[in-house]
Amino acid sequence: MDGEKFTNTSITIKGLLGLIEAKDIAIPEIQRPFVWKKSQVRDLIDSLYKGYPTGYIILWKNPNVKLKDGTISSGKKIIIDGQQRITALMASVAGMKVFNSDFKEEPVKIAFNPFAALEYMNGDSEAEIFAVQTPAHLKSKHWIPDIAEVFSTQFASWTFIPKYIAENPDMSGDNLQKVLSMLKGIETTQIGVIELSEKLDIDVVTDIFIRINSKGTPLSQGDFVMSKMAADEKHGGNTLRKIIDYFSHLAVVPTYYEYIKDHDKDFANTPYLQKLAWLADDKETVYDPNCDDVIRVAFMHKLKRAKLANLVQLLTGRDFETREFKEEIAEETFKKMYEGVLNVISQYNFTQFMIAVKSAGFISEKLVNSNMALDFAYTIYLLLQDSDVPVAERKRIVQKWYVLSVLTGRYSSSPESAFARDIRQITEVGVPAMLKSIEDAILSENFWNVAVPQNLTMTSTNNPTYLVYLAAQVYFNDISLLSANITVRELISLGGDVHHVFPKQYLINNHFSKNLYNQDGNYAYLDRPVNESIGKKAPHEYFSIALKQCETKKTECGSIIDEEMLHKNLAANCIPEEVFKMGYEDYEIFLEKRRLLMAQKIRKYYENL
Repeated sequence: MDGEKFTNTSITIKGLLGLIEAKDIAIPEIQRPFVWKKSQVRDLIDSLYKGYPTGYIILWKNPNVKLKDGTISSGKKIIIDGQQRITALMASVAGMKVFNSDFKEEPVKIAFNPFAALEYMNGDSEAEIFAVQTPAHLKSKHWIPDIAEVFSTQFASWTFIPKYIAENPDMSGDNLQKVLSMLKGIETTQIGVIELSEKLDIDVVTDIFIRINSKGTPLSQGDFVMSKMAADEKHGGNTLRKIIDYFSHLAVVPTYYEYIKDHDKDFANTPYLQKLAWLADDKETVYDPNCDDVIRVAFMHKLKRAKLANLVQLLTGRDFETREFKEEIAEETFKKMYEGVLNVISQYNFTQFMIAVKSAGFISEKLVNSNMALDFAYTIYLLLQDSDVPVAERKRIVQKWYVLSVLTGRYSSSPESAFARDIRQITEVGVPAMLKSIEDAILSENFWNVAVPQNLTMTSTNNPTYLVYLAAQVYFNDISLLSANITVRELISLGGDVHHVFPKQYLINNHFSKNLYNQDGNYAYLDRPVNESIGKKAPHEYFSIALKQCETKKTECGSIIDEEMLHKNLAANCIPEEVFKMGYEDYEIFLEKRRLLMAQKIRKYYENL
């Protein structure tokens, strides 16, 4: 990177916190969990106290924006790297509270030991000067339990020092003054600042943001969008950021609603908290959109774009033709993003979308291995709301789009590029025509008879094709293998387990390797009593027992005592009829036959949607 792309300078800790307080540097409100451990905060303070390097803070100045009257508005600075360190300083030095992993606000208090500080000054490099505050520090006469008190503008050394030395006669006033001055010196410690030029292309800044943060707390383009929103109070960006943030929190922790209501009065006084109120009773777990998901779906269906780097540009006011930054573009982008986000968080929209997904058989988070396909399916649902497609047809289109995208891995690799391509074509021809063109291009006989069985040669129960197979079983309300009445739906919903049709130990005993016995074609949901009755038996043995009990009416393996029902049960679970004679030597033939049957079920399922 050459010198024109950034400037390298330094600023005092006090100066940095002052710029943040003055809002010259935009830092998002501390609403997300603080990921640092409290011990890391202690270590940061210790390093600053001892003059150790603590890394650079990297800022980016937003490009200047041309206002409607032709004047120029200077951009604020956004933190690209260093937010955790700044949050740690705001918590420990300025006394702010942070959110923990349970989304509860708590302080991060660092205790200071003047005696240890004196030992350090006298050459003891091992002295424990700082510690995360515990009740013991509050009771101790030696420790100052919270350094934020010393940094407070209310701190008066002339009253503190006499009181401390009265309780600690071994400490002299001069020595205490020295160690307190050294502690206060943290405020004047210089911290390195790299400021990226506002002339840098936003794609480059986004790339820098993600690359730098990948070495610490993993961040995404969505995080950059959230930071950009937080920096724009003029267009209500920080409120929009809160709507997105709070929705994502509530989707996972519904009880957080009361906390927001009680602790964020400013937000509670907006109409947006009421729009989130339904989440206080939310039990949904199949699709809990995170912030990136909400941003992406809102952006795609309202602005008909998919690359979040473009959203950062538009929020900044970028005119893609003239390459200028204009106020009216930023204004219009924020307006559309508000509309889009409110569509995404709407109880009606979200509930109706989930009804479509669940009625297609995806009833559990166990059947979803990525939110990307769900994001685009939700986008499709919202696009159809503004179309002339009949209401009855919309649900079927959403279901087919989701299943097809999962089966083909449409959004599993370079999803943003795939999203952008599909959004562009949908804008040109509409959703129904686009779906038909995808089906015509992909759903050949070869796809169903070769590609789908081949996709079932995996060993993972998270294999997307296998998950679609399970959704098909739920959709058809299939009874689980060798059970008279326990459905696959019930086992998935109630925490049942996937087991091996050719028992795992049976195959191990016959020298099969892990990558062979753990095959998707060998998996089936079994009720626990059924699985226990199978044990390590060969398939020809336990299936013959199941067949014989249809005559004796005495259950030994499973609970089916009717032969017609048994054969229907085998068909529902894609078990080839030859299984009554199969042993380990037939295992790979079994896998081939069952994969074909599973693929046929998936095809029937898709065509029935």
